[in-house]
Amino acid sequence: MKTRFIIILFAAFAAVSCSGFLDIRTEATMPSAGLDYSKTENVFMPVSAAYASMRLGEGEAQNYVGVMEIVSDDADKGSSESDGPTVAQLDNFSYGPDNNNVEAMWNYYFNISSAANFAIESMDLFAEAITSEAGQQTVVECRGEAKIIRAYAYFNLVRLFGTVPIIDRTMTSAELASAQAASAEDIYTFIYRDLDDAIAIVPDSHTDYKGRYNKYTAMALKAKVALYRKDWNEAARLSDLIIASGRYSLMSRFKDAFNVENEGGAESIMEIESSDLGQTTGGMPLSYYGFIQAPRGGKEPLQGWGYKVPSQRLIDFLDSRGDNVRKQVTLLEVGRTTPEGDLITSSMKEVFIDGEKTLVPINPYYNGKVYVPSRYNNRSFNACSLDHNMRIIRYADLLLIFAEAMASGATITPTSGYSAETALNEVRHRAGLDTAPATLENIYDERRAELALEENRFFDLVRWGKAAEVLGPLGFTTGKNEVFPIPAAQRQLNPNLPATPGYVY
Repeated sequence: MKTRFIIILFAAFAAVSCSGFLDIRTEATMPSAGLDYSKTENVFMPVSAAYASMRLGEGEAQNYVGVMEIVSDDADKGSSESDGPTVAQLDNFSYGPDNNNVEAMWNYYFNISSAANFAIESMDLFAEAITSEAGQQTVVECRGEAKIIRAYAYFNLVRLFGTVPIIDRTMTSAELASAQAASAEDIYTFIYRDLDDAIAIVPDSHTDYKGRYNKYTAMALKAKVALYRKDWNEAARLSDLIIASGRYSLMSRFKDAFNVENEGGAESIMEIESSDLGQTTGGMPLSYYGFIQAPRGGKEPLQGWGYKVPSQRLIDFLDSRGDNVRKQVTLLEVGRTTPEGDLITSSMKEVFIDGEKTLVPINPYYNGKVYVPSRYNNRSFNACSLDHNMRIIRYADLLLIFAEAMASGATITPTSGYSAETALNEVRHRAGLDTAPATLENIYDERRAELALEENRFFDLVRWGKAAEVLGPLGFTTGKNEVFPIPAAQRQLNPNLPATPGYVY
């Protein structure tokens, strides 16, 4: 079901885990034991470790969905009322600098960056030791691949916190404890530089492992980053080149974009991979992203923690558009039997209806985009969706990036022959919707409908300047909640980190 890429990743980690690849510290310390840097077959191993750092463990997944999506108007906390009190703070904007979910995301993305830094520095050692031309080319390409991973980490760090230190090399403890936070603009410049480097040296595709990031991954990520800088020409230019390449396309059905069979397929530009390697026990490169969102109290093997459930606001929005195709996929309804034959169940709670006690599901809906049919969930416990790849950038997102950039004032001449209208309506028609003009409001609404529960909505609202209007009734405070607070524990470790405005430390 999965590509060889994941299998090789796991083999690499198993071989070198004692040397610290799986435990690279946030501080970017180097492992005590090294590799044989003269062997070309070892070049990918540090990059493999950087990929591994991106997969979410059980606790990390809870933090991730809370910080990245539950803060939006499209998702509620879910789970049970008493579970996850700090996630509930995210749902109502009552969190502060001591919120453990926020601090976990700081650590998570710096850990990814640290792993990428180690991979980049390792390439210098490989370049010195390898003599073959083919080996030298592998070193160049792997360096670029690691820079894509680092750019991804910093893109999320700057979106989440606004200002963070740029750690682009191994530092001593003293250096780390005094690192200065960079401005958002400097961080975006750093991200651009990494992605430009990657675009220049990473191949169009990889013949060995399907899931590895390529030149188009770097281009798509930079196009998305460009939206946040309002760099409309760059966002349009890069997305246009990807469209013109013909390399990617929308799956024929919206549902197919999220099926395990289509992971790494025609619509996938950037994913974080997961696999149980077909095993029922033992260590393997699993991601808990899907599991953490699977039905709470569901019948095994369709049981998870039930976080990040579709909000009534999202449901009403989809209904107002007649957006039934996407609604059926995005909402996994309790009591419904899926086309694959799975009855969706959930924990129940007592409520009073017309004065009588009645049992109802604790959450009537869950996130259907991470649903994996029970026949794939073969672990020895409630293994729901552990095999689900996280979709980071889909081709539909890329089309909407192009549409937004063109509608916002990009002046490029597209080589793809597409216009903002063409791109917007390609996405709409796949969802069974009529043609619509490419106004910014239509594009904004299409992003919400198409990318619902994919960790875009909150950040889109902030960059559009609509967060106060939309999220104000939910507790959002202008001048404060556009970014998350730099964790108090991190400021104790490094006094040079600034207090985030609006938060009490």
